[in-house]
Amino acid sequence: MTAGSYNDSSVFPNPVYKETVLRPLFDGAKDHHVEGFRLIDRAHLVMLHETGILTLEQARSIAQALKAIDREVEVSTLTYTGEVEDFFFLIEKELRARLGPDLAGRLHTARSRNDIDHTLFKLGLKHRIDPLLERLVRLAETLASVAESESGTLIVAYTHGQPAQPTVFGHYLAAVLETLLRDIARLEAARDIVDRSPMGAAAITTSGFPIDRDLMARLLGFSRPLQNSYGCIASIDYITSTYSAIELVFLHLGRFIQDLQFWTSFEVGQVYVPNAFVQISSIMPQKRNPVPIEHMRHLASQTVGRAQAMLTIMHNTPFTDMNDSEGESQGFGYGAFKSGGRVLDLLTALIPALRINADRVRQNIRRSCITVTELADSLVRREGLSFREAHEIAAAVARAVVAIEGDIGSDGYEAFQKAFEHCTGRPANIDKDDFAKIVSPENFVAVRDRFGGPAPGALSQAIAAYNDEISGVRTRMQNAAQREQTSAHDLQSRFTALLGAQ
Repeated sequence: MTAGSYNDSSVFPNPVYKETVLRPLFDGAKDHHVEGFRLIDRAHLVMLHETGILTLEQARSIAQALKAIDREVEVSTLTYTGEVEDFFFLIEKELRARLGPDLAGRLHTARSRNDIDHTLFKLGLKHRIDPLLERLVRLAETLASVAESESGTLIVAYTHGQPAQPTVFGHYLAAVLETLLRDIARLEAARDIVDRSPMGAAAITTSGFPIDRDLMARLLGFSRPLQNSYGCIASIDYITSTYSAIELVFLHLGRFIQDLQFWTSFEVGQVYVPNAFVQISSIMPQKRNPVPIEHMRHLASQTVGRAQAMLTIMHNTPFTDMNDSEGESQGFGYGAFKSGGRVLDLLTALIPALRINADRVRQNIRRSCITVTELADSLVRREGLSFREAHEIAAAVARAVVAIEGDIGSDGYEAFQKAFEHCTGRPANIDKDDFAKIVSPENFVAVRDRFGGPAPGALSQAIAAYNDEISGVRTRMQNAAQREQTSAHDLQSRFTALLGAQ
């Protein structure tokens, strides 16, 4: 092909435009939206007939032609030639070949590629949001189950990268779960925005024909129509809300995954990853590499990046129908669902397999004196001191124990007596056995039996509430699935009735 042929402005499509824009858009529609086109055509035809816009004879002929196209055109084998502009016009071309231009063109009454496109994209998003929600709920159920079974398993909790206080693994996982449930709620809210049908908006302003937008919404499985017709083709908050929710899911899970990376390090070692999730070094025989954690971390980051890119694509675009939010952008965004789904599947499999290294936890608790906060609290309650005075005594004890690399329970009482008398001018009413109990990690956890705390009663109450919340999500998902299944059956029944005897 000569250079001049690329610049020929007399024939559509220009070859460069065809290869750089039209072919990728056609292939994207072919890969992602064929079933959506099929459903929209059938639902719109049913609506046109039931509102009296088309006669039974007209609607039946179009229905039979659509059925023939489904049977005779193998979409997966199609190659874009430029003969038609896009997939929409391909279907119209096929209708014209079977029905003639007048009758074929009647299917497009009271609709536009504008409302069709946004409906396609919403159908595509719902098709991806629902499996992602299912994965998220399975992860939530796993976290709740493991949190309950690990409700008595001590761990070291860290702040600023340093040992801070003892808690239990179940309490930590419950915190991850609580965040996840908020993320699920955000994605559910985004799905509700997606679940509003744009069909009937036509290009911008609806139509002078007596269309039934509620019927179209029901037939396509939407909960209701999106009201404002301009907003149907201009407001892309169904995209931004979806990808904002996805970005937050994996940003938050990435922090949990990073903790797992830190906790499995040799120096910390409080989490043990079993061999099924460990790879070996190709050269160093001693290495146990829990690389699934790294894969989850980078896949979570990729998902955040893809979701964030979708928001960036939408930034500073005009409030109107425009290509920035359409085919290729939609296809790009679908990658976030794919990488995010891999993270959720792997994390759901890994969490029940993790084991806490109790010996290493005990060693780290001993070395770090992290139960000393409860010593200060106990001095306030039992000795009537101010917290600041009690804090100074506890700090002196911790310094003395750490200096001798001792254990606060067995080696700290003498330092405690000395610090107490120095600060108060009197001996403490706490004997050695009481002291050892006060600074034990078991006691530290047990006395924190407040709302949201790690003690068995408080944690059990929290997990029960989380399970109720998860059950509510499941019920809402099942109700939505049932409604959409009913809509699909209704559309199929009404379309079949239009076909008549074959």
